[in-house]
Amino acid sequence: MLRPWEFSLSEDIEPRRDTPIYLQVVHALIRDIRRGRLLPGSILPSTRTLADALGVNRKTIVLAYDDLVAQGWLATNGTRGTFVSDRLPEPVSLIPTDGHGANPPPRPDYLFRAAPEPMIIFQEKPNVTFDDGVPDYRLLRTSALTYAYRTALQRATRVGGLSYGDPMGSMDLRQLIAEMLSTHRGVIGTPENICITRGSQMAIFLASRILLAPGDTVLVEGLSYAPARDAFVAAGADVIGVRLDSEGVDVEEVERYCRQRRVRAVYVTPHHQFPTTVSLKADRRSRLLDLAGRFGFAVLEDDYDHEFHYDSQPLLPMASYSPHRSIYIGSTSKLLVPGLRVGYVAAPKEVIKSMANEAAIVDRQGNTLTELAVAELIKSGELRRHARKALQIYLKRRDAFAASLQNALGDLIEFSAPSGGLAFWVKFPDPSTLDAIEENAASQGLRFLPSRSFETPPYQGRGLRLGFGSLEQSEAEEAIWRLYRAAEMGVKRVSSMRR
Repeated sequence: MLRPWEFSLSEDIEPRRDTPIYLQVVHALIRDIRRGRLLPGSILPSTRTLADALGVNRKTIVLAYDDLVAQGWLATNGTRGTFVSDRLPEPVSLIPTDGHGANPPPRPDYLFRAAPEPMIIFQEKPNVTFDDGVPDYRLLRTSALTYAYRTALQRATRVGGLSYGDPMGSMDLRQLIAEMLSTHRGVIGTPENICITRGSQMAIFLASRILLAPGDTVLVEGLSYAPARDAFVAAGADVIGVRLDSEGVDVEEVERYCRQRRVRAVYVTPHHQFPTTVSLKADRRSRLLDLAGRFGFAVLEDDYDHEFHYDSQPLLPMASYSPHRSIYIGSTSKLLVPGLRVGYVAAPKEVIKSMANEAAIVDRQGNTLTELAVAELIKSGELRRHARKALQIYLKRRDAFAASLQNALGDLIEFSAPSGGLAFWVKFPDPSTLDAIEENAASQGLRFLPSRSFETPPYQGRGLRLGFGSLEQSEAEEAIWRLYRAAEMGVKRVSSMRR
């Protein structure tokens, strides 16, 4: 089998030493195994290959390997070659000890600022996971994606697209995104108004970099998207949660904060509010844009799942009415598959240029091949076909999910089936039920975002955001059943305590 990397010992072999060369090789390999550089099952290079690499006679390496096999450090197999034994002659600690038998985790000798752990969730077998509203990657035809990548690679090879390019992103994709936004969402612009990013989170981070300085104020919805808050905090901003109700963010409270302090940006998810799924009413959208003009703040509009609306025609984005006051953020991840990592920003040209400059500092440019593949999916009509098919599937899953929730948990919960998006917002009239679910979820092999992860002080509110889009009906029923069992364990515990 051809090894992907050239192997080298971590210690130099010196012919001038008194120790025979074969013993130097033996000692070096044992030390590499003891320190965890070579793990049990690791395949070693052939004797000829290692001899050539070290500049020694092949018989020297044969002698070293034979010695190590005899000691039990290595093993041989006619078809696999020579590899580190699965049954080593002594226990191996993969973490350096402190001299007293303890194994503390290794620490760097230099100072650094520990980044906070991001509040994200993903599927992790064997657990059952309620994500926060992720599409089902299984719905996208593999053949279509394969064809798109093949076509993109052929095109990139012809036009030099595999070399360095514009940090703003592929011109093909920017042109198509600009046309899509203009035709379907009323956001007028050219490719110069578009910057391609690695998902919407990168777009939020770049916006925070060009807008914010330490001590600036950002207003967000009281229940909001934690990674966005993290990006604003990383820029040194003070983040304040604004009251929410059934019509979206309280714009009157936004104005009160603007009169009290210098607000640099207001971050909103008006289409399907994250996490509650409510839509920001038209009059509040207009009022918020007016406030942006009066107080000079930017509206960061995160339209993360615009395509999925089930019951009626969605409102146009706020950026379609006031593009000079908005930074509009979108993503293809929710429509296609998250793993493609293609998002975009629409904003005035000066803003886009600054964001691209910031992106170039950390990433130079995006993945041109993937951007061209997504462009091919759009041009071929595959994206529209996929969106129509997926929307019908998600609608059925939404209705089945609502019925299963009601059947399993009944009066223990409050929810409304969302008019769009890929997740439910579930509230609990009795907080002890939610406490029981969170306490017992791990024992049921169930994962979801913590109920308090959405809160932004001073606003308070708890609930669970339960994604349904990525789950087939049988998978959703299993996850809901585990949710019920977690709640039931809490009820039984209370009953036993009362007796």
